[in-house]
Amino acid sequence: MKAILMTAIGSPDVLQVQTLPTPILEQDTQLLVRLKAAGVNPIDTKLRQRGTFYPDRMPAVLGCDGAGIVEAVGSAVQQFRVGDAVYFCNGGLGGHPGNYAEYAIVDQQFVAHKPKSISFAEAAAAPLVLITAWEALYDRGRLEAGQQVLIQAGAGGVGHVAIQLAKLAGATVCTTVSSPEKAEFVTQLGADQPILYKQVDPVDAVLHWTKGEGVDLAFDTVGGAVLSQSFAATSVYGDVVTLLAPNTNTDWKTARDRNLRVSFELMLTPMLKGLVKAQQEQAKILRQCARLIDQGQLTIHVGQTFSLDQAAAAHQCLESGSMMGKLVLLID
Repeated sequence: MKAILMTAIGSPDVLQVQTLPTPILEQDTQLLVRLKAAGVNPIDTKLRQRGTFYPDRMPAVLGCDGAGIVEAVGSAVQQFRVGDAVYFCNGGLGGHPGNYAEYAIVDQQFVAHKPKSISFAEAAAAPLVLITAWEALYDRGRLEAGQQVLIQAGAGGVGHVAIQLAKLAGATVCTTVSSPEKAEFVTQLGADQPILYKQVDPVDAVLHWTKGEGVDLAFDTVGGAVLSQSFAATSVYGDVVTLLAPNTNTDWKTARDRNLRVSFELMLTPMLKGLVKAQQEQAKILRQCARLIDQGQLTIHVGQTFSLDQAAAAHQCLESGSMMGKLVLLID
């Protein structure tokens, strides 16, 4: 099969097209999936730049997100049949091979049926961001109807899904964006108050929107100074959830003075720690989101697609910033 190998740590040029043996089923609960598309996520570019979680297993096939058609099933598989369309987040961290390839092996426990109403490209764009936004808002942030939420970078991959999930929970949403085009995009997704952070101070804008109180929940998808900004924009006793590790300049004093509950969201933890039950819960999230998508209540925006051979170009595009939605590799 054709696959993209990360041959070394470095620039996008280390992503090389190679021919590898087509994987075979090794356990009776596994599926062989003929991939139709693979999502491209910031974690992919970080692993390429810094090294994978399993440096002794180089070269590596990146790509956590996949969507495709089941081509073979193990003898104990009960939930899927050959020909089923599926989507999942599995592999791609340097250990189990990822989805920048024509085929992937994945256990049935970690797979969900693809939403019927969307393309394979949209399905491949969805798993990591769906699980991340769902866990951040509903599990870490304990979002409730009637609350006010700040979503940082609402036009991005995680952000554009988080807006929709927050609205589905009955929250009102403000979100930071960099341009009028993105402001229109997030408004179409349901955001109540886009904040053009290059034109106004985001904290001032949030406090004005909340009549000086701050939001009940701030979701930081950016990191760095944006985490401290999120503390300042959150109400006393509020929640802040971040996807990134805090830097040395983080304003913990404001977080403490406001008695904030600060949570971290890393949806890769179950995969990294081998937490099977947690991975099963993430597959359940994908099943729930598939229903929402097919009911027209949740959409996935694909900003741009590339062929599998163009994986390096996709990484360059993602690293350039200013994306709306997700990038996807299409696999013939």
